[in-house]
Amino acid sequence: MRITGAESAQVELGARFGTARQRTLELCAGLSAEDMMVQSCPEASPAKWHLAHTAWFFESFVLREFLPGYRLFNADFPWLFNSYYEGFSAFPEKRLRAVFARPALDEILRYREHVNEGVERLLEVGAEQEALRRIELGVNHEEQHQELLLTDILHAFYTNPLRPVYASGELDNPRYENPVLGSPKGSVSYQQFEGGLREVGSSGEGFCFDNELPRHRVWLGPFAMARRLVTCGEFAEFMADGGYSRPELWLSAGWNTVKSNGWRAPLYWMNEGGEWNVFTLRGEFPLKELETAPVSHVSFYEADAYARWAGQRLPTEFEWETAAEGQPVEGNLLDSGLLMPSPCKELLQNEHGTECFGDCWVWTASAYLGYPGFRPLKGALGEYNGKFMSGQMVLRGGSCVTPAAHIRASYRNFFAPETRWQFSGIRLTSL
Repeated sequence: MRITGAESAQVELGARFGTARQRTLELCAGLSAEDMMVQSCPEASPAKWHLAHTAWFFESFVLREFLPGYRLFNADFPWLFNSYYEGFSAFPEKRLRAVFARPALDEILRYREHVNEGVERLLEVGAEQEALRRIELGVNHEEQHQELLLTDILHAFYTNPLRPVYASGELDNPRYENPVLGSPKGSVSYQQFEGGLREVGSSGEGFCFDNELPRHRVWLGPFAMARRLVTCGEFAEFMADGGYSRPELWLSAGWNTVKSNGWRAPLYWMNEGGEWNVFTLRGEFPLKELETAPVSHVSFYEADAYARWAGQRLPTEFEWETAAEGQPVEGNLLDSGLLMPSPCKELLQNEHGTECFGDCWVWTASAYLGYPGFRPLKGALGEYNGKFMSGQMVLRGGSCVTPAAHIRASYRNFFAPETRWQFSGIRLTSL
C-alpha cells in the first residue's frame, strides 16, 4: 500500500505526540508526590498541575470536538484544569493550584492515559485537518509546559531549606567545560549586520504560533550584536561597581522594583560568608566555577541596566531574528541534558558566526505587541497569546530547558519586565 504525503505527516505527528507526552513523564520521574504539589511563587504551577493541564488541552480542544463518542474522564476536569481561557469555562485562581490535593497523582496519570488513547484513536481513524492542526498546537503547548515545569521545580527546590538537587551525577556532558581562569570581561566580539529592509515572522514552513504571523517587512539600521551572552563573571563586575545602587542605570519602574524587592543579585545567587554561590537544577555551585557561564534569571530591568552600565543596549527582537534566521537550531537546549547554562573554555563564535539558541532566553528591547495584521485564532484558542499583548517584553532564542524541536528563529516568548524565575539572560548590541 502506498503511503501518501498526508498519511506520512499524520504518522509523524503521532510520533511527536507520543514523544512529547512521554518526555513530560520522564521529567517528573525523580519527583515525589510531595514535590509535585509545590507552588513556590505566583508565576509557578505545581508539577502535578502541569501533568493535568497538558492533558486538559488535548481533551478540551481536540477530543471533545473531533472524536465521536469521546467520554470525559471526569466532568469536573474541564474547569478545574483550565488555565486562563475565559471563553471556555470558569477556572480556579492560579494561586490556589497548590491546594489541589485531590485529584490524587495516580488519577492524574490515568487521566493522561485516557487522553493519550483518545488522541491515538483519532489519528488511527483519520483526523480532519483542523483536528491535526490542534494536535500539533497541543504538542507545542506541552513542550512549553515541559520548560515551565523545570523552571518551576528549580524555584520550588530553591525555596526548600534543604535545597534538594533535581539532577544529580557527574557533569560529563560535552556542553560543560571548566571555566577560563581570570576575568572573562573584555572578550566580547560583535557580528556586524548591514540592516536594511528585512522580512520577519514565520515564513509559513512548519508550525508556528499565531503571534509569529503575519510575516512582514521591517526597516533596520546597521547594527552589531554580541556573539555570546553576558557571563556570570561580567555581571558580578556590574554588581561590584554598585550596579544595584546606581539609579542612573535603571528605568524608573526598574529602580522602583529593585528598591521594593531588595534586589542585589540575580535570582538564585546566594552570598554566604562573603562568597557568591549559584543554585541550579544540578545543585549549588560557587560563582567562581561559573564565571564564564551565561548569567541567568535576570529580569528585563536588570538586563537593561547592565547594558547601560556596559555602554551598550539590548537588541530589538527583529535584530535578534535577523541574526538567527537561517542558523541551525543548535546549542545548549533541553536535549543536551545539562539543564543549566553551560560554561565554555573559549568565549568565541562558532562556525556559523553567532550561536543564538540555548542557554538562556534573551531579553530584547521590544514590547510584546501583535504584528501588523495580526489575527488571533478563532474561539477560546484565540486567548492563547493575543490577550497578553500589553505590559510584556519579548524574549528570543530558547534556554537550557527548551526542547530543541520547539524553538526557531521566529519564536516569540514574552514575560513581564520584572520576571526573574525564567531562564532569562542578556545579549548586548552595540550603540
